[in-house]
Amino acid sequence: MYQDPQRWGITLQTYVQLTMLDRHLSGVASSAPVMMMERSIFSSKYIFVENLFRSGKMPEVDYAVLSEWFDWITTNVSLPVDLIVYLQTSPQTCHERLKQRCREEEKVIPLEYLESIHQLHEDWLIKQNSSPLPAPVLVIPADHDLQKMLHQYEENREKILEASYL
Repeated sequence: MYQDPQRWGITLQTYVQLTMLDRHLSGVASSAPVMMMERSIFSSKYIFVENLFRSGKMPEVDYAVLSEWFDWITTNVSLPVDLIVYLQTSPQTCHERLKQRCREEEKVIPLEYLESIHQLHEDWLIKQNSSPLPAPVLVIPADHDLQKMLHQYEENREKILEASYL
């Protein structure tokens, strides 16, 4: 997808939307008190699909189809979200972490892509001036090393766990 987004963008995002819908619905059906997801059907649409479209890498017709599906799903299917935890990280830190992970499929991701994704997250979750939020947002600064991050996670543990009982 990163090497040829115009060809693979619609394919990947259709699959992601289906997968995220399945994850949301399996969480609703689960008896577990808390379900955490790295990404959601909302971030898929408001961040990744939006980025492909705005950057000119997704044709308008593909964007319209994905948007129609998303609108139908969110109108007709109950997808409760109690809290969004935003691990706010600079694009530069993300880029360094990608390099350290050394995953083959991530080697082609440029810093500019991460900057675009970051800006869309900021517009949606912080400025709240783009798309509707399905839940309150807890922002956790995440440019820190692992030890500090573990401490921050522990500091916010109750806020995260209590959100599922609101």
